[in-house]
Amino acid sequence: MTENMYFVHPGAKIGKNVVISPFTTIAEHVEIGDDCWIGPNVTIFDYIRIGRGCKIFPGAVLGAVPQDLKFQGEVTWAEIGDNTTVREFATVHRGTAASGKGLTHVGQDCLLMAYTHVAHDCRVGDHCIISSMSAMGGEVDIDDWAIVGGGTVIHQFCHIGAHAMVGGGSAVLKDIPPFAVTGHNPAVYGGINLVGLRRRGFSNEAIAEISEIYKLIYNSGLNVSDACARIRATKAPSDNRDLILSFIENSGRGIVR
Repeated sequence: MTENMYFVHPGAKIGKNVVISPFTTIAEHVEIGDDCWIGPNVTIFDYIRIGRGCKIFPGAVLGAVPQDLKFQGEVTWAEIGDNTTVREFATVHRGTAASGKGLTHVGQDCLLMAYTHVAHDCRVGDHCIISSMSAMGGEVDIDDWAIVGGGTVIHQFCHIGAHAMVGGGSAVLKDIPPFAVTGHNPAVYGGINLVGLRRRGFSNEAIAEISEIYKLIYNSGLNVSDACARIRATKAPSDNRDLILSFIENSGRGIVR
C-alpha cells in the first residue's frame, strides 16, 4: 500500500485488530477501540472516541466541528459506543462549550444509516436505529431502543423517549414520549409501539398498562397535567408508569399532540 492511500496521524490511539481501508484520514486526537473496521474514504477529525467493534462505512465524516455559530474553536468531543455501525456519508459532529455539554454522544449497538446527521451536543442512547437521510438539530436527546424512520427531521432540543418509533418523513417539533408511535408533519401521536414492545419481551400486562396510561393522556378529554395527576392517583407505581410520567413532567417542549 502506497503512502498516499491513507493517512493516520501517529498520535492517534488505534486499538488492536483495527482495519483501516485506503483513502481514509484519521486525525491526531482520535481514539478507536479494538476490532473496528474503518472503510475507505472515511474522515475522522480530532476529538472523537470510537468504541470497540464499530463499523464505519465509506464517506462517513466523524468529529467535524459543529455547524453552530456559537462555536469558537474550543476543544469539545464526540463519542460513539461499542458495536455501533455508521453507514455511508453519515455525519457526527462535536459538541459546543456554549451548550454546557461539549459532547455529542452516540451509544452502543446503534445503527446510523446512510446520510444521517447527528448534530452538536445530541445524545443518542443505546440500541437506536436512525434511518437514512434523517437529521437532528442541535441538542436532541434520543433514548434507548428508539427508532427514527427515514427522511425524518428533528427540531433542536427535542426529546424522543425510549422504545418510541417515528414514522418516515416526519417532522418532529415536540417531544415524543416513551413507547409511542408517531408520524406525519408535524408528528402526532398514533398509538403505542406494540410490535417493538413485543419483540423486546414486554409482557401482555406491561403492554396493557402502557396502553391504558396513554388512553388517559390522549383520549380522556383531560389536559396533559390533569391526565398525569389522574394517572398518579389511579395507577400503581411501576417502572413503565414512572418513566412515562417523568418524561412528560420534565418535557421542555411539550409532548406531541
